[in-house]
Amino acid sequence: MPMNKSERLPESRADFVPELDAADRALVDGVLAGQLRPLAKTITLIESSREDHQARAHKVMEALLPASGNALRIGISGVPGVGKSTFIEALGLYLIEQGHRVAVLAVDPSSSVTGGSILGDKTRMEMLSQRTEAYIRPSPSAGSLGGVAAKTRETMLVCEAAGFDVIIVETVGVGQSETAVAGMTDIFCLLQLPNAGDDLQAIKKGIMEIADLIVINKADIDARAAQLAKSQMKSALMMFRHASPNWTPPVLTLSALQKDSVAGFWDEVKRYRDTLRPTGEFDAKRRHQALAWMWEMIDGGLRSRFRSHPQVKHELPGLARAVEEGATTPSAAAMRLLGYMEKPSQ
Repeated sequence: MPMNKSERLPESRADFVPELDAADRALVDGVLAGQLRPLAKTITLIESSREDHQARAHKVMEALLPASGNALRIGISGVPGVGKSTFIEALGLYLIEQGHRVAVLAVDPSSSVTGGSILGDKTRMEMLSQRTEAYIRPSPSAGSLGGVAAKTRETMLVCEAAGFDVIIVETVGVGQSETAVAGMTDIFCLLQLPNAGDDLQAIKKGIMEIADLIVINKADIDARAAQLAKSQMKSALMMFRHASPNWTPPVLTLSALQKDSVAGFWDEVKRYRDTLRPTGEFDAKRRHQALAWMWEMIDGGLRSRFRSHPQVKHELPGLARAVEEGATTPSAAAMRLLGYMEKPSQ
């Protein structure tokens, strides 16, 4: 049965583009012109938790969306101390020499006690931060899982709209939940250390399965150990099946401090793109990521509405105490709270 006029889907993106006031139009125009101050102000607006700021941010994002999507998105993860910042700075400087504009979205862990974050990535990437072709945006994780900030995806799109053609997302480290960066980037790169101790600890199943490229960094410290680690990683990869049947994750050794083999790393990134794009896998991955992002936003919105519901806010403290004291089961408390969200039958 055909849809009537009121049910038809929008025929173009023009149906999604909202009207902007003068302040928001200035932000959009400034971002599209590649100006760093409007870019920073837009990202700050997006990261704000105020409801009025979020409403503005949604409009600005919709206006910028047509200009986004043209960058190569690279995720960089690895244990603390593996040299992620040094590697990213070396890579960023190399890419600028090749004529690229590079945006680095660096996520620092937030304190579970104070909620604060050092945000020291600009200090760690001093040379890169001084280049006009680069933009470094440190953001606190603020308790978000996945090793990324809550608004990393939006920030990435804004940087793309500003003309940055390589986006690098640096996560806070590697752990069981620190794989979300793979769900928002085109290629996920895992940095490892030679002589890291327990070799099996470095071979996390959840990480290895989604790694598109593995780098043994700090190879200058012990070249023999780096080659041994490379061999172990290549053997470990044989136990996993990559998402693409057309790609086998390569394992590289390099020294970011000495800027050794950075060009080889970039060649592998381009080879990955050039291998998956003709098969349609590259674009399909982005489409799936966008859909997953939508569902994450829905889940987050439902959680926010649940916590702001008047009856839930009133009953939650008492029920939480009852669960802690064993007076009621967690499932019974949850079902009671969720019941408040149901509308009464008419």
